[in-house]
Amino acid sequence: MAPPTVADVDVLPAQPPLHSHHSSGSTTSSSEKRRDSDFDKSETSSIATSRAPLAPASEEGYTPGAALLHHLHIRRRKAHLELDAVATQESVFDGPLADHYKPAPEWENIEHFDPSLRWTHREERSVRRKIDFKILAFIMLMFLALNIHRTNLANATADNLLKDLGVTQADYNLAVTLGRVGFLLAEVPSQIIGKFLGVDIWLPICAVGYSVLGMAQFAMKGRVSFLCLRFFIAVFQGGFIPDAVLYLSYFYTRNELPVRLAVFWSVNATSSLLTAFLAVGLLKMRGVLGHAGWQWMFLIEGLVTLLIAVLSFFVLPAGPSQTKTKLRPEGFFSDKEVKIIVNKIVRDDPAKAQMHNREPLTFKTIWAALKDYDMYPMYLIGLSFGIGSYPISSYFQLSMRDLGFSTVMANLLAVPHTFLTILNLCAVTCLSEIINNRTWLASLQNVWMLPFYIALVALPHPSPWTYFALATLLLGYPYAHAIQVAWTSRNSGSVRTRAISAAVYNMFVQLSGVIGANLYQANDRPRYVKANSGIIAVIAFNLIVVYPGTFFYYRARNAWKEKRWSAMSTEERATYLTTTKDEGCRRLDFRFAY
Repeated sequence: MAPPTVADVDVLPAQPPLHSHHSSGSTTSSSEKRRDSDFDKSETSSIATSRAPLAPASEEGYTPGAALLHHLHIRRRKAHLELDAVATQESVFDGPLADHYKPAPEWENIEHFDPSLRWTHREERSVRRKIDFKILAFIMLMFLALNIHRTNLANATADNLLKDLGVTQADYNLAVTLGRVGFLLAEVPSQIIGKFLGVDIWLPICAVGYSVLGMAQFAMKGRVSFLCLRFFIAVFQGGFIPDAVLYLSYFYTRNELPVRLAVFWSVNATSSLLTAFLAVGLLKMRGVLGHAGWQWMFLIEGLVTLLIAVLSFFVLPAGPSQTKTKLRPEGFFSDKEVKIIVNKIVRDDPAKAQMHNREPLTFKTIWAALKDYDMYPMYLIGLSFGIGSYPISSYFQLSMRDLGFSTVMANLLAVPHTFLTILNLCAVTCLSEIINNRTWLASLQNVWMLPFYIALVALPHPSPWTYFALATLLLGYPYAHAIQVAWTSRNSGSVRTRAISAAVYNMFVQLSGVIGANLYQANDRPRYVKANSGIIAVIAFNLIVVYPGTFFYYRARNAWKEKRWSAMSTEERATYLTTTKDEGCRRLDFRFAY
């Protein structure tokens, strides 16, 4: 039997799913299903009359994994009838509590909100591709520019940067630490400014700032200028990641975002690959006009990123319904496409429609988000999961030089682990959506690193090529950050909380970088046995305590909420939604992903 199409106008009594973020293992009680299906028939008719049938909601079997496999299946078979089937998923806007989830009047997309709108998989796929190429692609280009300035310092060390500036390894550690501190301190202020000005304005301003300061490294003369510039470059970079994630959440659903973030974070590895190849050529300019190769590298790369920063002022739209400008009178999307984006987003997460994208965050909102203990497990993961990845990465080129490899070889040897990281990152993030699990797949980064650290401690005197092989395999880990950033965003439950929680999570990630950057000390060279032994202990703590604890905590919280929500009648739920002061993930109709 052919699936229903947009042309069909059968009445479909829709069951209103919870406004939640269900994860694997969560179930809906039978009493709740009966209660949701027993609401007034006349109300059902008023909601569904003259609408095409809806695709099943994720809570009723249309899981993120099923959705992804469904899209892959469609792409493979290209079946006409499947592509023209209704893609509009059932949501709270099709149930008796719809009025309680209406978008706020000040929401920038309010004119395009239409609960009766239906669209097909063909239309949704076309819109998603436009977003990928017109929004995501440029955000990735900006992230590439940012990461060039984050990764080129390691390349510069292969060209005698430390000797030229008269700084020590301890000074280098301090510079990396100050960079992390600058990143950390800028996270929340950047989110506050970005939420007030608009991410589309604030991100280009930051990009101009770190590009100009990156070029200024050409003129570094000693320790003070070296430390100051690394700190202030990081200050301008600090808010980019949480701001970019918040911005992308305006265009993508919860299930679409993680895979996009995997591609987004592949830029992190790609930038290392790019700067390694650029360094091979640019560092050979040593002696040109009497300057070092690292000076030319900082200057030329800064000019390139500055051009991208200036262009971003004209490219980034404020949101899905705000893409038309004097330079772009037709906008990025047609009116129908804007409606599809807006309604797809709000059906997936009604909380996204409760705040204007240029609405400032109040101190009360910030404080409430900071003391939300349900987000603390994510912050602990952010602090501990990546500690083992920093020392080997920060010292890779320097270690290769110490082992006798040339400047060119030291940079080229960084290429293999970059490719491996990209493959593992995309694979593990896609798999997390297919099987609808985050905790155990995110922990694979630590599982991967553990045996290689044990080998680094156990082997008495590894040869240069043995060390290279171990370091390369270790640094090829399946990077969990993309999963965890999307996980943090998903568990925030509201734009207000998301704006702060994404920044706080990233602050803890930067703090872990501060710890990781100081683990390798000169008195522990060249094998760093003490540091590597400590890292093994941290990894074991993550695998035994942090990830399992997070899994069971969120599962217990969901069970606690489910018990109370299921005990309510439809009228009691309506009263709760009208009177509650709970926001975001604190609401009883919200479920945590895990």
